[in-house]
Amino acid sequence: MRGVRTIVALPSKPMKIYELFKQYGVQMEAEKDAIIFREGEQANTLFLVESGIIQICKNAESGKEITLSLLGPESLVGESKLYCDELHHSSTAKVLQPAVLLCLHIATFESLLKEHSGALVDYLKWIQNENLKNQSRLRDLLMHGKKGALYSTLIRLSNTYGEVCHDGSILIQFPLTNTEMANLCATSREVVNRMLNDLKKNRIITFDKGYITILDLAYLKRCIACDNCPLEICRID
Repeated sequence: MRGVRTIVALPSKPMKIYELFKQYGVQMEAEKDAIIFREGEQANTLFLVESGIIQICKNAESGKEITLSLLGPESLVGESKLYCDELHHSSTAKVLQPAVLLCLHIATFESLLKEHSGALVDYLKWIQNENLKNQSRLRDLLMHGKKGALYSTLIRLSNTYGEVCHDGSILIQFPLTNTEMANLCATSREVVNRMLNDLKKNRIITFDKGYITILDLAYLKRCIACDNCPLEICRID
């Protein structure tokens, strides 16, 4: 592997919420491919990732899987809507890399937020960021179609898992198959294959054994009229 350095400092995390999970949460370990919860199941627990990667996805009636996010350490996993009589999961959480999570019952979390105003503010900021992430991804898809979905996904992956190599290229330190990339872009593997090969042919990216290196990030941003959103918004987690 080529020598690399971290591309950027991680954006600020909701540390007050993390402290509540550390103090009151129960730790659990999950192996690769384990299901944390399934779409439609009753939601009564929130999770905070200590280590590993969690995939949040939805499945269509046709069997097509769409990946909504890839959550790493210090990310919250679960439903954001609180203070409801009954809540069900709107997506499925699957372990992509062996994970350690902290679990907290939603009723307990709700009570703790009432007692800790700083954590409540952190939680509101987290919800706002999640809404802005979703709006940004939807904008790219609606305005630029499948190409916008792929290019913006590559940009978000570079901001989340990217490292800058000595030659200025960005190595995404998270291996993805073309099928997994297609699930992130809500399109078919064939379409993603064609677009990735076009980018490789034009020396915008290279890929090897699932690892993508971005050679010309500016080109991807120009193609989708990138707004240069803050790093806490332009991410895949």
